[in-house]
Amino acid sequence: MTERIPITQEMIRLYDEYTHLTYDRRGFLDKLARVAGSSAAAAAIVPLLEANQARAAMTEEGDQRLSVSTVTYPGAAGEMSGYLAKPASATGKLPAVIVIHENRGLNPHIQDVTRRMALEGFVALAPDFLSPAGGTPSDEDKAREMIGALDAMQTLQNAVATVDFLKGHADSTGKVGAIGFCWGGGMVNQLATASPDLGAGVAYYGRTPDPAAVPNIKARMLLHYAGLDERINAGIADYEAALKAAGVDHTVHVYEGVNHAFNNDTSAARYDKAAADLAWGRTVEFLRQSLG
Repeated sequence: MTERIPITQEMIRLYDEYTHLTYDRRGFLDKLARVAGSSAAAAAIVPLLEANQARAAMTEEGDQRLSVSTVTYPGAAGEMSGYLAKPASATGKLPAVIVIHENRGLNPHIQDVTRRMALEGFVALAPDFLSPAGGTPSDEDKAREMIGALDAMQTLQNAVATVDFLKGHADSTGKVGAIGFCWGGGMVNQLATASPDLGAGVAYYGRTPDPAAVPNIKARMLLHYAGLDERINAGIADYEAALKAAGVDHTVHVYEGVNHAFNNDTSAARYDKAAADLAWGRTVEFLRQSLG
């Protein structure tokens, strides 16, 4: 049975390379079969490694505590679409938080994270950065291909446009933060170098920005890393040195013994509840202090 198959670090490493580097699905399955011992074992392991959107909802879509809507707003070169959530009981303006998706696009998991953020007392907006390409598809492999084909500068400009949109939103105090995961964590780091109006950035296991751009950061930064994430962690030392040299207010947390994407509760093999809960608590406190 599936639960008896041990998930090793090598299997997780292969999946990480497949989802972030150059493997196609067939190449990944071939390599996984060699590690697992057979194609049948690999087929049983894949669902534990992949995100299962059926497990996405910690908060239900119809949660009566929230007001949820799809919004559109001007991007860098066309219309952006996003998923907006806010407390239904709010009577005044609230600080705003951008929730930036992984390289799978705006999927049910990120929508759920957006609802969680709204329940913490923020106007939360998850932009669909695949809007210029027609929006996020249901096929995650296709979404990853589309993310890889995006124009990098235009995508960053769309992130800056999202800050501008929330800064002027009727329900916002004008103070804007951003939180992102994986690809989105890297985008938070980049956004911080490009938008002087960003008040706070929280990057979960995100790729580091160009060190030469770090002095442009005006936001307070909170950086979460997974101890076993060698690919991303290779950039921590240089990034932290650049932040210190530039006098940027920042905090770095490394969660030992956990994997890249430890916050994603839809991935059974990589999710770590203890680390995710600790990081989330730190994130909410940081955003309240920075934007309140």
